Amino acid sequence: MTTVQAGGPDVPGAGGEAGAESGAESGGPLTAAPVKSAVRTVLLLEHFAARPGLHSLADIQSDLSLPKSSLYMLLRTLVNLGWVETDATGTRYGIGVRALLVGSSYIDGDEVVAAARPTLDRLSDDTTETIHLARLDGTSVVYLATRPSRHYLRPFTRVGRRLPVHSTALGKALLATHTDEEVRGLLPKRLEAVTEHTITDRERLVEELALVREQGYAVDREENTLGLRCFGVAIPYRTPARDAVSCSVPVARLTPEHERAIKAALFEARDRLSVVTRRM
Repeated sequence: MTTVQAGGPDVPGAGGEAGAESGAESGGPLTAAPVKSAVRTVLLLEHFAARPGLHSLADIQSDLSLPKSSLYMLLRTLVNLGWVETDATGTRYGIGVRALLVGSSYIDGDEVVAAARPTLDRLSDDTTETIHLARLDGTSVVYLATRPSRHYLRPFTRVGRRLPVHSTALGKALLATHTDEEVRGLLPKRLEAVTEHTITDRERLVEELALVREQGYAVDREENTLGLRCFGVAIPYRTPARDAVSCSVPVARLTPEHERAIKAALFEARDRLSVVTRRM
């Protein structure tokens, strides 16, 4: 997925709704000039996706800096199409059910997710802990598949959840498949402190990635959720990798023996996934 960054009410190069002349009409390759209405629609849907619940027109307009009249018409159009929902008063808006259909379609049609299911099931059986398959998306990782822990004490998990790349074992495992210069280019200028343990210094994170490359796995030491430690490995069917697998376990349940078993199971899962995804 590619996230469109907000740049104010006007999109450079988008001279009206028609956008640029297509390659078919001009005889050349397709141009990349954005269509303003399409960009605004994506911005609006991504805004709702990142902020669950219902929001007033004034709040949405303030966050996105779009013209109020255009925003209202766009919202009403999306409500009529089912992509946006509104409350009984018709003054507050949120993501609609059709967005769920698109998200489900992405997961259902992804070859890696389908190929990984038996391995994720086995990894879940071997560790009895929470398992995640995630994909790099800009400065975040997005859960594509999960297997819940069998224990009563377990982390909250759901497909589609988005987490910062720098505070997760999944993200660090993926970043480590890039060069240091590529990592510096990928990282946001400011690393958010998700917990008191999150690494917020860019150069310190780059140093840790060298260790990840050496040992073959990444560790999240309560950097994303207090009381939770995660171990992650990248799936090397692409270089740099775009997908990774992790195992999350509450610190209270993590013994040295359990940690060794988790790492061994992750390495076995990585090797199996390397084979089944080799031609993808």
